[in-house]
Formats: sequence, structure tokens, C-alpha cells
Amino acid sequence: MQRLGQMLQQLARHRRQWETNMKASAAAEAFFENSTTPSRLTEIVGFGSNPGNLRMLTHVPESVSSSPALVVVLHGCTQTAAGYDHGSGWSALADRYGFIVLYAEQQEANNPKRCFNWFQAGDTERGKGEAHSIRQMVEHTINQHNVDRSRVFVTGLSAGGAMTTTMLATYPDVFAAGAVIAGLPYRCATSVPEAFECMFQGQTRSAQEWGGLVRNASSHRGPWPKVSVWHGSADTTVKPMNAGEIIKQWTDVHGLKPSPSFSETVDGYPRRVWTNASGDDVIEEYVITGMAHGTPLAVGDDENSYGAAGPFLLDVGISSSYRIAEFWGLTEQADDVSRIRTTPEPVRHDPPTLFTGNRPAADEWAARGATRKPQQDAPNPGALHMDVGSVITKALRAAGLMK
Repeated sequence: MQRLGQMLQQLARHRRQWETNMKASAAAEAFFENSTTPSRLTEIVGFGSNPGNLRMLTHVPESVSSSPALVVVLHGCTQTAAGYDHGSGWSALADRYGFIVLYAEQQEANNPKRCFNWFQAGDTERGKGEAHSIRQMVEHTINQHNVDRSRVFVTGLSAGGAMTTTMLATYPDVFAAGAVIAGLPYRCATSVPEAFECMFQGQTRSAQEWGGLVRNASSHRGPWPKVSVWHGSADTTVKPMNAGEIIKQWTDVHGLKPSPSFSETVDGYPRRVWTNASGDDVIEEYVITGMAHGTPLAVGDDENSYGAAGPFLLDVGISSSYRIAEFWGLTEQADDVSRIRTTPEPVRHDPPTLFTGNRPAADEWAARGATRKPQQDAPNPGALHMDVGSVITKALRAAGLMK
């Protein structure tokens, strides 16, 4: 009864946000379903025991370096791997710089809005669930393509951003760096009420508490992955304060001071950087002024512009994908690496469930919620007691927090 009461309180407190998110979800899903852009990804089967029941898809350029880097990409709620690839431009970057891209894709059987289950302990601990499935995908790709184990990276948006912090915390021995876009700190939530609180309100902890959660996630004791953090200042789906809490978590893990080593402006937006004792940039933060919930893009013909705008893929004049690849050192590989032609392994191709074009961005994490049919407006908080079961079910599905 206590947990039921907590859920009701959260629904009443955040009614406006999840109502907005449900409407955004319906619009985003319609956009994805009506898209006809072909996929550039190939599905891989038989990569492991797959305890998280995820799909694995890859893009391997026609030519890659003899020991290529690997970038793991995790989409946001309501999105598909192919759709997020088209919008974010990661496969185009891979073609230019000679690395391999791996996408884990959530299935509706696991989450009705295709959100990674970042708030469930069974999916966010080392050796378990979705986190372990992604780890198996990485190992399979390393073995198939002679990937350089020192250059394995992970990035994701929203729920995929929260799962990115999960992968960095639970497998810091696997990933050299990660990039979290509109995400949350590792273990910000381990229950549905906590998930509502983290998304809409934020959770404040000391740097040492946050860092301890990462240190306790594995037996690894360093070196630690580099971390890039991106968030829109006008995000109403995942509160922007989460970016600061992620920074607190990872500066503590790296043993760095809370204040940045230097600040600068990149493509018109503020960038803060923390360097270690060796002078290496190990943490960076971009706050995209005025941006809502989504991945920052620079769409155009410029050599540093990639992707296509759509729901939660926002053309704001800076390509997060390119800048992240630059932070990881991947853009230095283009001109001086030797290339070898690849032979794709026999696999089936992902169906063309993509999105393209310019659409106004709706706030996504609730792009996690809503069913495929238009939903009725949420009931008045004062009337929640009248149909508790249906209200809770509708809201949790709207937030991607239950099947």
C-alpha cells in the first residue's frame, strides 16, 4: 500500500509532464511508423544467450582500419535502431572515419515504448539482463571484426543515455569512453516511483555517494572511461539538473575537483572540460541553451554536419555525434590509418522502420508512454482514487515503466 501511495503521489505531482509526454509519444510513433527511409543496418543473430532479449544490428563500412574502433549506440524511447542511426548520423561518421557501429535495439515485448529498462536492477547490473546482452554484442563484434579493445565506446539518448551510464558503470573495463545525451546518473532509480522522481524532478546526492554507486557496480578500480555529457537547458522530460549529477558522479570516480579545468564556446554553445593530472580531457559537458529533449544535430552540407532532424533529433547547429567522436579521438583516424575491405557476415537486414525530415520535436521520455492509438487526457489528480488500477497502468505505460 505504501508503494501504491507513492505512485499516486508521483502521478498527481507530475500530471502535466506525463500528459505532455503521452501526446509527444503518439506523435513520435506516428512519425516513425510512416517513415520509408531504408535501413543501413544489418541484424546479427546468435551473438550470445541474450538474457535481455534485445536485437543486435551493425553497420560495417566497405573499408575499415585493420583494427577498427567500435561505437555502441543506444536509441531513445519509441525509436528504432535504424531510425536513430539515420537521424544521428553515426553510420555516416563510420563511413568517413573507418570505425564500426553497433546498435542494441529494445523490443516491445520488454517495454511497450521500446525504452531500455534503466530503472530495473535485473537489467542494470553486471552480468544480468539488458546490460549483459549489450556486453555480449560487443564481444561478438570484437571477435568478428578484430576490433581494437582499447577503442570501444558507447553513447545513447534519454533511456539510452541512462543505459549508457549503466554500461560505463558495470563494464568500465570494456569501454574507453561514453557519451550521455539527456540521460541520468547510474542507479538514479531502482523502482518506478524513483524513476518518476529522477526524470521530472531530479535526485541530488553528494559526489561521493554517486561515485560509490559506480565503484560498487564492478570490481574494476581504474582506469575509468572518459565521459561526455549533453543536455538541453529547456528539457522538461529529463530535468537538466541530471547532467550536473552525472558530472558529480564521474568527477568523483576520476578523483577530479568539482570545478572544470577550463570552459570554452563550441559552435555557439558552452563547453566545460575537466582534465586529469596528465592533462588529458576526461570529462566534458555541453549545455545546449534553449534546447528541449533530444539529440543535438547540425543538419547541412558542412563536413561536420550529420544526420536528419525529427522527433527528439533537434537541428540546433551543433552535431553532438561529430563532437563526441572528436572527443573520443575517432576523427583523427581518417587520413592516416590503413584500410582493408570488409566482407559482411551472412545475416538478414533490418526492415526499413526509419524516420526522416524535419519535424518539430516533442519531448520524448514519454515518447515512452502512450499506446499506438490516441489516448484520452489523464484524469484530474483529485479523481485518481476513482479508478486507481487504470490510472496507474496508463501512466506507467506512458512513461515506459511497465509492459
